[in-house]
Amino acid sequence: MQDRCFFLLCNCPKKTLLILTLLMVTFFKFQMFGGFVLMLSWNYCNYKQNQNNFQSLFCLLIFREAMRNYLKERGDQTVLILHAKVAQKSYGNEKRFFCPPPCVYLMGSGWKKKKEQMERDGCTEQESQPCAFIGIGNSDQEMQQLNLEGKNYCTAKTLYISDSDKRKHFMLSVKMFYGNSDDIGVFLSKRIKVISKPSKKKQSLKNADLDDDESEGEEFTVRDGYIHYGQTVKLVCSVTGMALPRLIIRKVDKQTALLDADDPVSQLHKCAFYLKDTERMYLCLSQERIIQFQATPCPKEPNKEMINDGASWTIISTDKAEYTFYEGMGPVHAPVTPVPVVESLQLNGGGDVAMLELTGQNFTPNLRVWFGDVEAETMYRCAESMLCVVPDISAFREGWRWVRQPVQVPVTLVRNDGIIYSTSLTFTYTPEPGPRPHCSAAGAILRANSSLMASSETNTNSEGSYTNVSTNPTNVTSSTATVVS
Repeated sequence: MQDRCFFLLCNCPKKTLLILTLLMVTFFKFQMFGGFVLMLSWNYCNYKQNQNNFQSLFCLLIFREAMRNYLKERGDQTVLILHAKVAQKSYGNEKRFFCPPPCVYLMGSGWKKKKEQMERDGCTEQESQPCAFIGIGNSDQEMQQLNLEGKNYCTAKTLYISDSDKRKHFMLSVKMFYGNSDDIGVFLSKRIKVISKPSKKKQSLKNADLDDDESEGEEFTVRDGYIHYGQTVKLVCSVTGMALPRLIIRKVDKQTALLDADDPVSQLHKCAFYLKDTERMYLCLSQERIIQFQATPCPKEPNKEMINDGASWTIISTDKAEYTFYEGMGPVHAPVTPVPVVESLQLNGGGDVAMLELTGQNFTPNLRVWFGDVEAETMYRCAESMLCVVPDISAFREGWRWVRQPVQVPVTLVRNDGIIYSTSLTFTYTPEPGPRPHCSAAGAILRANSSLMASSETNTNSEGSYTNVSTNPTNVTSSTATVVS
């Protein structure tokens, strides 16, 4: 419905626009659209000079309400690509598949809502199903189809890079569309380094969760240093915090686990995880499930135990690329990519001239910065940098002079066709320290004429004002970090 309203307002004649203005203002009792009424009236008087501005104001009014709905519901669609930081090159006719295989996850409630909306619009279940192909970028190798049917993730188990490909780095390319051929876009992974073969040097891993000679009932103590074969380790999920039982990491050589190896653990070398205090039970992967596998003793070599392929693991550094978007004004015909990614924020200046600098990737001139449901004046610099004017605190809080609590608003990017890109970053307006105004005095001022109120708002150093101060940009790279203003 929202996208149809958007199209109607941008294409109807000027008399209809004026009538719609009056109806909208009457219906929402001047509250939803704030101070836009005077702007709209002024713009109608100058309609012949600037028709586009008049129509764009209507779009802004409707989109502000769409932004409020988005901030309330948060129906994001997220594409997450997980992959190794290095890939081993294949020579001749061999195919050394990427290990671990790259994974693609579709996260967020927006995917389900999008599917339901497409089916309400007449699409079949197959037409509303996302489809994906993955490849290694500029290569003659054909892209491989990913199986997303009935689930929100898939793996690419047969990707490889041949020796005829002379690139030293590459990025995975995931092309997505719906079953009815509507394009979603092309999503890129982080850079992957190409290596010829694993290094024989002992590139030891720094200890993460490691301990020695402790029973399962005792507290696990993390020690500093490098991990060596034969030591006790714990594998902990970085997302959920869930941990496996204590394991002993062992070196693998030709399908056998070496019981007496004690050299440092290196990346890209084979290893096995023995479940401590069990009868030769090892951690094993079987048909995408984690199971326990019982090894077989070697008759002639008591220091070795025979294991299968699923119990042989490779330790490797990994990376991820995450892209989040939302169709704020309904379905769009253009791909949602490139998805902008904001990596850091830097506040410059203060008072009425506070500027926020955004640093990241994939910025384009058709993006605007929003603070909550308020659009900010935005200046495009390049694909890695944008500037915007920080909106006044009065845009978010009525009677803000008598509020002594910080006001926090989310920072989002919006494309000119209504696509909303969440940044997971926030901006906080913090009041200046000072005595809290007396309630009776505040009431007297509020009852005074509006001109007195307007003149007092121009004094940025008066009691109850909010002053912008700069903060360390490294503090705004996480989802909970803020820029203090």
